[in-house]
Amino acid sequence: MNIGEAAARSELPAKTIRYYEDIALVRPARAANGYRDYCEEDVHRLRFVQRARGLGFTIEECRALLSLYDNEQRASADVKRVAQEKIREVDRKIAELQSMRATLSRLVECCHGDDRPDCPILDDLAR
Repeated sequence: MNIGEAAARSELPAKTIRYYEDIALVRPARAANGYRDYCEEDVHRLRFVQRARGLGFTIEECRALLSLYDNEQRASADVKRVAQEKIREVDRKIAELQSMRATLSRLVECCHGDDRPDCPILDDLAR
């Protein structure tokens, strides 16, 4: 199938698919005319990467996951470790966002929000 059909079936833009090819996440065959020729396995890999990216995995983590997926001798413990590290990373980000929210909430509570020029929010940012 051509890149347009692969894009439709994988629900990814053709530009993203070309990028994934450039960084060797997917390697479609080439037809005699030089055009990319995607197969079902390529579309499957594209959807795999799309799902992994949606869960927050980086390109390099996706590469590692694809390598594990392709390795029939893999240990599921290896895959689990990758997912557990991602959970720890997500937890760190959640804690950071909660801290940011608490700080912003405190600043908003301190601001009168009236016509006066003094503003504790700006004062805090300027510190």
